[in-house]
Amino acid sequence: MLKDLLKHFSDTTENRRKAIFNTLFIAGNKLQTIFDNNIPQVSLKQFMLLSIVRQSREPLTFTQLGNILGCSRQNIKKLAEILEKKGFIIIQQSPYDTRAMCITPTEKVNDYFENDFIKYQEELKYLFEVYTDEEIETFFILLSKLYAGIENLEKKIVNV
Repeated sequence: MLKDLLKHFSDTTENRRKAIFNTLFIAGNKLQTIFDNNIPQVSLKQFMLLSIVRQSREPLTFTQLGNILGCSRQNIKKLAEILEKKGFIIIQQSPYDTRAMCITPTEKVNDYFENDFIKYQEELKYLFEVYTDEEIETFFILLSKLYAGIENLEKKIVNV
């Protein structure tokens, strides 16, 4: 059925745009469902927040994290409160802005990524094993352009 749908949308550039947009949404939902049903302790959204917090060189505010992850400050706050209760992070006042709250990872984050999540990283390879190295490189470049397109869309909508 999906192949028939893709074939139907492959005849014009406009239809391809529609198919790409729909596919991004559906793929995101499918990945979230797979992740949420198979990875223990955290949801996909919580995992993404932990990944960013873990990689950051300094504590990031809720607003900064929302900008990175493409969601509101309030959504980050909700995710952070859950993760703090689970012992993964500490929510504290930003050292740079006393009005802002920021997130600092605890040792439990490193332990989670190094011990618990490591077995699932192997499974994530299945997602990309259908691609050649050259296709991965092209895909990476195209995703970078997608971000530029999203920024362009944001600018157009905000200025309307």
